[in-house]
Amino acid sequence: MITKKRNDQIKFKKKLIKEKKVLFAGIFILTVLLLISMILSLLFGPVDITVFETFRVIYHNIFKLFIKSNISLSSGISNDIIWGIRFPRVIMAAVIGMGLSVIGVVMQAMVKNPLANPYTLGVSSGASLGATFAIMIGVGSVFGPHFIGLSAFLGALISSLVVYSIANIGAKSSSIKLLLSGMAVSALCSAFSSFIIFIANDAQGMRTLTFWLMGSLVSATWDNILLPAVILIAGGLYFLSQFRNLNMMLLGDESAITLGSDLNFYRKIYIVITALMTGMVVYVAGTIGFVGLIIPHIVRAVVGTDHKKLIVFSGLTGAIFLIWTDVLARSLLQGTEMPIGIITSLLGAPFFIWILIRKTYGFGGN
Repeated sequence: MITKKRNDQIKFKKKLIKEKKVLFAGIFILTVLLLISMILSLLFGPVDITVFETFRVIYHNIFKLFIKSNISLSSGISNDIIWGIRFPRVIMAAVIGMGLSVIGVVMQAMVKNPLANPYTLGVSSGASLGATFAIMIGVGSVFGPHFIGLSAFLGALISSLVVYSIANIGAKSSSIKLLLSGMAVSALCSAFSSFIIFIANDAQGMRTLTFWLMGSLVSATWDNILLPAVILIAGGLYFLSQFRNLNMMLLGDESAITLGSDLNFYRKIYIVITALMTGMVVYVAGTIGFVGLIIPHIVRAVVGTDHKKLIVFSGLTGAIFLIWTDVLARSLLQGTEMPIGIITSLLGAPFFIWILIRKTYGFGGN
């Protein structure tokens, strides 16, 4: 009996070691693919720049404190395009793709719904309402040149808090109440946005609002990249530490109570943090849909439903996905740039339908 128990322990340890090796190997491969994608994506654009010149500019700007200054590399056209325009845009795409994917994973666990994404709980409509107020009426202009993004951020945050407040009326919130509250608030925000557009009668404002709501990374610069990067990466690391609670959410509130855990408390915190992260994305890039829906499902089908693996792999995959989506956005049409939200919607809508009609998909939990 003792020998059998010891053999079982040895087999279990070997299994854990094998799983860890596979996990680290997968993370390493995705990290390498992410770095390669970041470098290769710098080559795409209206101005053709060679690979050698791209590496020279990047090497110079990263290590210029340790090498002799080169005036041609510091102030030339190649430096302005690669380091001043394309590189911050690539980093912004990676950070936003990671953030949206992680938010999608968390929201799908919170509402226990495979169709949930960062905009399910009324966050997108709240952000759109804030942007509509800013563009069509001028509310928030005191914030300066970024008043549209800040207004959208406040709209996203307020709508999320309203959703949670409604879900808690009468009793503690649950995944179903949160989902229904999000749908109601989303419809209300959309109605108010349409009403403002109707009474404002501003053709220029409507064009500005439409383009902004389609999503774009054109505003990415070194000046506005730090804050979203810090918030989105910090949020992703926080949710990585919460993988046990997220796994428990798939089992349902009743099962969690029997295990001595109150998911309502954690759900409250997660809603605020996901609203902060989504609002930050909206602030710098407008509304980019379907990333938080597509990536978690693809990754979940490969690595399973354990959020310890799911969050890491979704973040890396989402970063790679949005980098190449942005490349398509600035390469498909010659002489102009397509809003990135159009491409993600074209890719996401068929995927959404596929999830609806697929019967063999396993989401986890009960």
